[in-house]
Order: sequence, then C-alpha cells, then structure tokens
Amino acid sequence: QVQLVESGGGLVQAGGSLRLSCAASGRTFSDLNMGWFRQAPGKEREFVAAISRTAGMTSYSDSVKGRFTISRDNAKNTVYLQMNSLKPEDTAVYFCAARAGYNYPYTGGYNAWGQGTQVTVSS
Repeated sequence: QVQLVESGGGLVQAGGSLRLSCAASGRTFSDLNMGWFRQAPGKEREFVAAISRTAGMTSYSDSVKGRFTISRDNAKNTVYLQMNSLKPEDTAVYFCAARAGYNYPYTGGYNAWGQGTQVTVSS
C-alpha cells in the first residue's frame, strides 16, 4: 500500500513562489505515475499536474500551465510541484496522488492520496 506525505504548503503573497514535496513509501516509486490535485473551499477537487513514471512526460491544467512545474526524483521517492507567479485563486488544499499503469501522466484514476497541504495566496 502506498503512503504519501505532502509538505511545503504555507502562506505567500500574490506573485510569490512555493515548492511542494510529496514523499512516497510502500511501493517501488518508479512504478508509480504521480499527480497533484487541489481543492478550494466549496469546490470539487481538480487536477493540477501529473508526471509519468520515468519523468519523461508531464501534463498540466490550463490554469497553471506556464506557472507550475512538476518534477520527480526517483532516487528520493519524491515528487515536487514548483509553483511560481501564485495568484489568490491558487488558494486550496493541495493533494499528492499516485497510480500504477502505463508510463503516462494520467489526469485521473488515482487510487492513493496524501492528506493534503494548505496553500494560501494573499492579494
């Protein structure tokens, strides 16, 4: 069973940057495609970014494309989300997710989730 633990959230001013980390355990990390999702108050959870098992492919939502970068370090069993040019509308709880499957940056179908980390962007 995969365990995921996010860290790196916090309070930042608009235009600032944060880097989220997600440490995975319980399964060979390079077998897992990884994703980041977020959920704002009163809204459904939405896809943010994904990266394939070998890091050769990535996918982003239109709302973060060009501002956020997903990456992974398979030697450290960790996936990252570098968030630049943050906006108040990026405020949400950010979740790390994992799934097996083909080497592909899936935008859904994840079956392992972290507990989430709060990101708050002030205007």
